[in-house]
Amino acid sequence: MNGDGLGSPPWGPADPVPDLDDTQAIPGLGSIPGPNGARGPGSDGTGPDGAGADGDAESPDGPAATGGKNGKSGKGRRRRRSFWRELPVLVIVALVLALLIKSFALQAFFIPSASMENTLEIGDRVLINKIVYHLRPIHRGDIVVFDGTGSWDFDTPPASSNIFSKAVDEAEGLVGISKDPNIYIKRVIGLPGDHVACCNAAGQVTVNGVPLSESSYLYPGNAPSTQKFSITVPAGRLWVMGDHRLVSYDSRGHLGDPGGGTIPESGVLGRAFVIIWPPSRWGFLNIPATFEQPQLNASNAAAGGSTAALDAALDNGTPVRSAASPLPLALGFAGAVPITWLQRKARRRLKSRRERRS
Repeated sequence: MNGDGLGSPPWGPADPVPDLDDTQAIPGLGSIPGPNGARGPGSDGTGPDGAGADGDAESPDGPAATGGKNGKSGKGRRRRRSFWRELPVLVIVALVLALLIKSFALQAFFIPSASMENTLEIGDRVLINKIVYHLRPIHRGDIVVFDGTGSWDFDTPPASSNIFSKAVDEAEGLVGISKDPNIYIKRVIGLPGDHVACCNAAGQVTVNGVPLSESSYLYPGNAPSTQKFSITVPAGRLWVMGDHRLVSYDSRGHLGDPGGGTIPESGVLGRAFVIIWPPSRWGFLNIPATFEQPQLNASNAAAGGSTAALDAALDNGTPVRSAASPLPLALGFAGAVPITWLQRKARRRLKSRRERRS
């Protein structure tokens, strides 16, 4: 202790005496006041240079450096950057969805010739439904698009099984480029187990002994057939004919081929159900009333036909061609927009959570 009884100071004689004007900052609570009650620099919310403690002081480069008076220009730039960043994702998702739609749901085909006139004319574009036959069996009177490889076309090399090649073909088909020469379109006349013949005393085609009244779809002036035939359709196969019988190279022209001119049900790609182009030709392709005769199925059952039947391309063989249609792409973009929006919203929510945690 010293002579005054106050004890010795807490520092040694050789240690420098602290300046009582110095202050210590406590994070979040400002600073400890000095001996005269004054606070240190920045204790009133401003830094040593008079700038706000939260960094809101005006930049030396002026308002433009901080995005304008209200920051609107900065937000606009961020929105533009966000749009261009999201656009490739949107396009990719739309293309993937369009390819899936074309492969498994809907596809357009171009009619290049006359064997389905007047139901389908040269230049028509039809849309086929690829899902329908997963929900119901093929019906008599359906207009089907099918692959003739192995049933009508034997000289064409088989399609490549390479996944990449198939993907390229699907992408080309999306814009109307088709390399497959073996795709045909005809009307189903006979189902598995049906006995199809021509002609009866009235010159009509008969199915299971029941005559077909074909005037509603047959080309004007055409006879049902000038060629006689009689065949029982094998299991798993179909007898198909064009509506313009005089020029249609259909099942009648392939009687000497394996299957006796019939085509496999497995080769059917889908049902043509609507004409989408030109606009003046727009309309649905319905099943003619003659195929709704109940005797057709009754006669098939009596003859021991298949239970599947009960449940239930062109001149000179010119194949139909895959046609460009905006529908798959439009549906793809329609599906891509909400998907992209949802993933963007999820990404923002995840980012917000990370920021709160940090």
